[in-house]
Amino acid sequence: MATNTPLRIAIAGLGTVGVGVIRLLETNRDLVAARAGRAIEVVAVSARERHKNRGVDIASLAWEDDMTALAARDDVDVVVELVGGSDGPALALSRAALSAGKGLVTANKAMIAHHGMALAEQAEAKGAPLKFEAAVAGGIPVVKGLREGTSANALTKVYGILNGTCNYILSEMEATGADFAEVLSEAQRLGYAEADPTFDIEGIDAAHKLAILSAIGFGARIDFAAVDVRGIVQVRAADIAQADGLGFVIRLIGEADVEGEGDDARLLQRVRPCLVGKEHPLASVDGPTNAVVAEGNFSGRLLFQGAGAGDGPTASAVVADLIDIARSAVGAPFSIPAQQLAALAPAQPGHRTERTYLRFTVNDRPGVLAEITAAMRDADVSIESLIQQGRAHGGGEVLVAMVTHEGPEANVTRALKLLEGSDSLTGEPLVLPILPD
Repeated sequence: MATNTPLRIAIAGLGTVGVGVIRLLETNRDLVAARAGRAIEVVAVSARERHKNRGVDIASLAWEDDMTALAARDDVDVVVELVGGSDGPALALSRAALSAGKGLVTANKAMIAHHGMALAEQAEAKGAPLKFEAAVAGGIPVVKGLREGTSANALTKVYGILNGTCNYILSEMEATGADFAEVLSEAQRLGYAEADPTFDIEGIDAAHKLAILSAIGFGARIDFAAVDVRGIVQVRAADIAQADGLGFVIRLIGEADVEGEGDDARLLQRVRPCLVGKEHPLASVDGPTNAVVAEGNFSGRLLFQGAGAGDGPTASAVVADLIDIARSAVGAPFSIPAQQLAALAPAQPGHRTERTYLRFTVNDRPGVLAEITAAMRDADVSIESLIQQGRAHGGGEVLVAMVTHEGPEANVTRALKLLEGSDSLTGEPLVLPILPD
């Protein structure tokens, strides 16, 4: 296509991000054209309500009630999917666009985490671009950073704060001393959390993003089912305060690395709340912010940080992908052709060593502390410090917290197994690994 021919796009979904894309393309029209080498024009749109006032003028744009029809239009070069959902209309549109040889740009992390391999194979077979910068960490160019900026490196680890809702909740609990439910309610009022926050607070959203980063960073086929996921629902204000006293903050961390080589290589992917030392670069990341750390064998530690959501940052990532397509800078969606991505088996982390924060909610009666410490002893878990907090919840219930010395993860798991079913425990223990410096 000649460079003076505009790149013609269709947008499915006119929520905050879709409207943000239109507004960005209007506001920065000349700048975008100069950097793309040609104009980028919206020619068609689709959404649930045609006549809703969205604050942008779409009267001159073609409208399709059925979003899948966007993929069949002769005047569309690229479809921008901003509907969301791992399956359903978003997936049908994406498949139709690639089948028609059109480019696809999406912000849909769930769809890429579940169907990214099949979509990548379809895109490569058709020679069509598939871009998803906006699917991970909003406006932070971390997908491009891993796919291009670290492409000469063998990455040893990728980890970070991948969900702004959880980070807002944890950092607000830290700042105010309020408990989880109270801060979640405030986050919903402010729009940082959805009415149904399950995907965020249970860690699923972060797991979607981690699976995508793992594929790019380690040349692996996406394996979302293998991500070990724990959310932040169990974290109490008392845990935040205790962490602070020990020199830590609590953050929901997604982490991935590969152990072994060749046929013995295994991929570890997990999302879990961790204690993060106050001197660690992730400790100062607060509010609805995302941050990703990539460690390369030549680049060293790289930190990508910025707004993880919102109409402006996410629209910026979408348009950055469109500029790449306009420049004909396509390449394999996951850096390496899909058929060459390795199918890595999940790593079993039991042999890995770490320090751990453990918190038990127990009945305030004689012998409870001895029972817990005996389980630790029998599982060969060495206790570095132990704190029994006073009654704060009524009914004779108290909190017992401890920090272990560094030791195998399997030992902590075995100790907790020994305590299963104990009448002394009134709730599930909270396990927070301590992130290494």
